[in-house]
Amino acid sequence: MRAEERKRRILARARADGRVDVVEMAQELRVAPETVRRDLRVLDEHGLVRRTHGGGVPVESAGFETGLRFRAGSHVPEKRRIAKAAAERLDDAETVFIDEGYTPQLVAEALPTTNPLTIITASLPTAAAMSEHPSCTVLLLGGRVRGHTLATVDHWTTRMLGEMVIDLAYIGANGISREHGLTTPDPAVGAVKAKALGASRRKIFVGTHTKFGVSSFHRFAEVSDLEAVVTDSGLSAHEAHRYTLLGPKVIRA
Repeated sequence: MRAEERKRRILARARADGRVDVVEMAQELRVAPETVRRDLRVLDEHGLVRRTHGGGVPVESAGFETGLRFRAGSHVPEKRRIAKAAAERLDDAETVFIDEGYTPQLVAEALPTTNPLTIITASLPTAAAMSEHPSCTVLLLGGRVRGHTLATVDHWTTRMLGEMVIDLAYIGANGISREHGLTTPDPAVGAVKAKALGASRRKIFVGTHTKFGVSSFHRFAEVSDLEAVVTDSGLSAHEAHRYTLLGPKVIRA
């Protein structure tokens, strides 16, 4: 089997399963584990996978994006810790933008609802969850619904955000890096995120350590735009400090 065909199959497996194991892939392809590791290094250099201990995970790009179901089953304990720590930074905010995605949804569900809150979101699952709280007013942004994330995009969404001044935005991304900032595969999604950040006085990024050092297709913000970055302890203290030097406080939950 040629190297290009091997790399295609490795990438396809990573995208289908959410990860690829070196030993299992070597057995399937009938090659040495070192051959698979070498192919993974090339795929990593091309920004298609991220190498991990014993394998690799796919990187979301213009041609590939995971759906909400996959995200809801990945790194859930870490995401719950992130959500709790992020919700504790609400302070006196009364109007809050909640981004699409599973981690921001968990943040919304962790927010204290003893005082009235206005929740602005493009996410249908978040809107449904928060509408159950009598103290919350939920504003669901209109637009085209993306099946991957069950969230709205396009000019209807950004037009509504353009009319708002929001206290605090909890924002997610498919990748965050010191070089390229916050990125996402779909420019339509990036436009909504950028508009929400522009309308918000305070901005907090929430995401697992797997997002760091990853760059996707569309850049919508810089790390320096953020008040805080809330992630899990899988991000090393050394790497967290490097992000702190760009401006935000980094919290490892």
